[in-house]
Amino acid sequence: MTGQESGAPRDLYDWFAASAREHGGLVALEVGGERLTYRELDGLAVALAGEILTACGGRAPRRVGLTTTPGTSTYAACLAVLRLGSAVVPLNSSFPAARLTHIARTSGLDLRLVDHAPAPEVPDVPVLRLSADLLARLRQGEAVGEAPPRAEAPAGDAAYVLFTSGSTGTPKGVPVAHRSIDAFLRYVVDRYALGPGCRMAQNSGLAFDASVLEMFGAWGSGATLVVPRRGELPKPARFVAREGITHWFSVPSVITMADLTGGLGPGSMPSLRWSLFGGEQLTVQQAGAWRTAAPQSVVENVYGPTELTILSTQYRLPERVEDWPRTANGTLPIGRVYPHLDHRVVDDQGRPSDLGELLLRGVQRFAGYLDEDDNRGRFLDASGRPVKTTGRYAPDEEHWYRTGDLVRVLDDGLLVHLGRLDQQVKIMGQRVEIGEVEAVLREQGGIGQVAVVALRDGNGQTRLEAVYTGITRPAAQLRKALSERLPRYMVPLRFTHRAELPMNSNGKLDRLVLAQQLAAPQD
Repeated sequence: MTGQESGAPRDLYDWFAASAREHGGLVALEVGGERLTYRELDGLAVALAGEILTACGGRAPRRVGLTTTPGTSTYAACLAVLRLGSAVVPLNSSFPAARLTHIARTSGLDLRLVDHAPAPEVPDVPVLRLSADLLARLRQGEAVGEAPPRAEAPAGDAAYVLFTSGSTGTPKGVPVAHRSIDAFLRYVVDRYALGPGCRMAQNSGLAFDASVLEMFGAWGSGATLVVPRRGELPKPARFVAREGITHWFSVPSVITMADLTGGLGPGSMPSLRWSLFGGEQLTVQQAGAWRTAAPQSVVENVYGPTELTILSTQYRLPERVEDWPRTANGTLPIGRVYPHLDHRVVDDQGRPSDLGELLLRGVQRFAGYLDEDDNRGRFLDASGRPVKTTGRYAPDEEHWYRTGDLVRVLDDGLLVHLGRLDQQVKIMGQRVEIGEVEAVLREQGGIGQVAVVALRDGNGQTRLEAVYTGITRPAAQLRKALSERLPRYMVPLRFTHRAELPMNSNGKLDRLVLAQQLAAPQD
C-alpha cells in the first residue's frame, strides 16, 4: 500500500517516483528540444544523486542550492536532491552576488549545483557543475560511484526553501515541509484532472513557487511538463497551440501583454482545458480576453502566499460571462479557502469583519521563517493574540498566519482581494484603496497595464501617481475621466505613459522600483 493510498504524507520525491514506476515509458519532460521519459529522467536523477553524495564526502547534504536555468540538468538535479532527502533551495543566477550570498548563508547551503551558465560566486559553499560532459557521462552509465539508496524524508522536513521579498529589503527564507506540499498536491491533482495525456506548461522559474505546482502537478500524476522556449511567454497562444498544452498557470499580466499585441485571437488555444491565474489580481477584462482565446478551458482565479504552500483559495469562473461577478475594484474574487484550511478575516483591532486582513492556518501553513526576526508579528494564537517569538519560534497548528492581504467578504462568502495592507493610504484624511483607482484607470479605452503608487513630497504630503501602458492618452483627458468616477483626492496628480512596467524576477509588477523611478527628479 502506498503512502497516498494509506493517507500517510508522501515526501515530494515519491510523487515523482510513483509515476516513474507506473508510467515509465511516458514522456515526463520536454525542454530545449529534448524529450525524456519518466524512466530516463528517473535514471538521470539517480545518477546525479550519486554525484552529489560524492561531492559531499559521502554524506547527504541538508540543503542544496540549485540554479534556476531551465534545462534537463536543472530538472534532474532537483529530483536528485529530493531523492537524497535533502531540501532544494532555488538560486536565481540573475540575482546580485550579495543577495545570493545572503540566501546561501541564511539557508545553510552544503552545496551549490550550477549549470553551464555563468553564476556569481558564493563564498564558503562548494560547487558541483552540471556540465554537458557530466550529463553525457551519466547517461552512458559512467557514474562515479554506486547509485545511493533512496532516502525518505520525514514529513516535517523541508522539501524546498524559497526566498520572498522582505519589507526591510532583506529576503525572507520560507521552508515548505513535505507534509504541506503533499496535502496541496493531493487536492490540486484531483481538482484539475491531471494525469497521463495532460500537458502542463512550465511558465514559472524555479525560484517562484508556482513552478512546484507545474512540475509536481505533472510529475505526480503521469502528465508531461512542457517548458517554453525563451521569450515565448508573452505569446502564449502560439506556444499553447503548437505544443497542445492542456494546463496553464501564469500571472494575469501575461494576458495583457498578449492581448495588446493581438496575440489572443478567438479560439487560438483550443487544446486548453484548465487555465489558472494567480500572483496578481485578475481583472474581468483579462479573464474575458483569455476566455475568448481558449473557449474550451475552465478558468480559475487563485491566490496563496508562499507561506501557505503555493495556493490556498480558488474561484472558478461561471460558464456564462454575464454571470461573472462585478466587484468595486474591477477584479474577480479569489473565491473560497481550500476545504482543508481555516481562515478568518479581521479588522485592525483583531475583530471578525467583512473587510480586513486575511488570516490562514492548516496543514499547508509553513512553520516559520528561517530568520527568527522575520517571525515577529506574523503569527496569532487561536484567540487572535500576537504570538511571542522571542528566541526560536515554536510552531503550533492552532496559530494563524497573518497574510498582510486585505480582503472583502461578499454576501455569498466569496473573498475579493483588495491589495496589500501597506497599499492602503490616507490622502487628505481619507482612506484610499489603490486598487480602486487602478480599476477605473484600466477601464479607459486603449489602456494596458496600470499601476498607481503613493509618494510623499518634501512637505510630507501624500500624492498619487499613475503609470500605464498601451495607447498614449492626454493627461487632462484621463484626469477628467477619473474625476467623473472618483473623489478628487483619489485622482492621481500625474499620469505617465511607459512602453512597459518594471517587473521582478517572478514576473510580477515591481512597485518598489516603480515608486523609486517616479520619485527621481524629472528632466
